[in-house]
Amino acid sequence: MNAPRILVQLDSDSHPSVFDAVVAIDAGVEHLLQYGQVEPTNVRQLVHGAMFTRGPAQLNNTAIFVGGSNVSVGEAIAAEVRQTFFGPIRVSVMLDGNGSNTTAAAAVLAAARHAELSDSTALVLGGTGPVGQRVARLLLRRKCNVLLASRDLDRAEVACKQMRQRLGHEICSRLEPISYSASDWPASALHRCNLLFGCGAAGATLLDADSLASASNLRVAIDLNAVPPAGIAGIAVIDKAVQRGSRVDYGAIGAGGLKMKIHRAAIERLFTRNDLFFDAEEIFEIGAALETQR
Repeated sequence: MNAPRILVQLDSDSHPSVFDAVVAIDAGVEHLLQYGQVEPTNVRQLVHGAMFTRGPAQLNNTAIFVGGSNVSVGEAIAAEVRQTFFGPIRVSVMLDGNGSNTTAAAAVLAAARHAELSDSTALVLGGTGPVGQRVARLLLRRKCNVLLASRDLDRAEVACKQMRQRLGHEICSRLEPISYSASDWPASALHRCNLLFGCGAAGATLLDADSLASASNLRVAIDLNAVPPAGIAGIAVIDKAVQRGSRVDYGAIGAGGLKMKIHRAAIERLFTRNDLFFDAEEIFEIGAALETQR
């Protein structure tokens, strides 16, 4: 008899995410154990509880989900989780702080429906944030040229440096930091891009309608901000592959259907083995497999 599927939800916030809990249950989790205010320093005992309560043959029926609104803390928690494992005594782990990994994967896959990524140049607005950096990482791994945009050039350069350290200088040779303001855009950047991703903070307009209209080579524009005003003016939150001239637009809800499918599929996949670790790249591959079934 198989042991029931248990998901241990580790969240750095005071109250663990209800959104993540609902998705987990919809993905077939039978027992959800939620812990809030988790920090890297108090992870070990929680992980031991997941590791040592079942025999090796049943460890694939226990998994850990690391979430929380503070993505950097989530990354530190996930790193501590991995440090706690030893030999075959481990369980599978998914990292998706504030939905950043599943959102980034959905955005890049949505763009890939309409453009060959390796032939494209992408402008990533809000590129120093959690989603923006993950969108950039996924694009770079698919040989896309990436303009990583921030209102602060120093922040963009720091983010690019960190990405080079993570991915390697060869992969990041197509990565370029740029700075902007919502009403004063470098015309060359807008002219160069085929793909546009709005990944900024909720409720902040990153690109006005006139600037968007001037991007004459744009094929796909995706705004991941679901809170008014729009991050990219002129794109509605419910837009899903809406054709506007030569450009296809997606809003946050329009891309959100794919994000939800990826999230559920990743949770389901956690229970196939006990040694999986899902970060942005692994979650993207799960989404890519779903896309082949469309």
